[in-house]
Amino acid sequence: MHSIFFYIWAHQQKSMKDKTIDYMLRTTWLTVQKMYNEEASKFDSTMATGFTLLSIDPDKGTPSTALGPKMGMEATSLSRILKTMEKKGLIERHPNPEDGRGVIISLTDFGREKRAYSKDRVLTFNETIKKNISEEKLKHFYEVAEIINELVSNKKIYNQSDS
Repeated sequence: MHSIFFYIWAHQQKSMKDKTIDYMLRTTWLTVQKMYNEEASKFDSTMATGFTLLSIDPDKGTPSTALGPKMGMEATSLSRILKTMEKKGLIERHPNPEDGRGVIISLTDFGREKRAYSKDRVLTFNETIKKNISEEKLKHFYEVAEIINELVSNKKIYNQSDS
């Protein structure tokens, strides 16, 4: 176990070009997450709340059972976020007319307002990145991200003999 920590520590000491792919993904995402959380905190919110607002259909609502998979989030974490959002008046829960046991999560007017703000923040981030990185480099970024996602999702990293 100690050798894993040494390996991580040793790789963190190298220059940017020598970093591992997972290190670059993790640190970049943590930086983006921090930026979104700092922005959301100005409005007594979090990045997770903003992401949830963006994942709920603003017109029809979204079945609670579909929301977790759509967001790639565990039910317990999502449940906690939804409870907080409901207390803040961002969402309402209604019985699902197609499934008597299910619930539709709908945005309130206040939730729609905060959703619009969250969407604006995401679009501003995307526009800024597009202004500073060439279309070709972004195309490669998306290609690489899709391949990594596919390899991980299809369990082809540690189960290489199964391919």
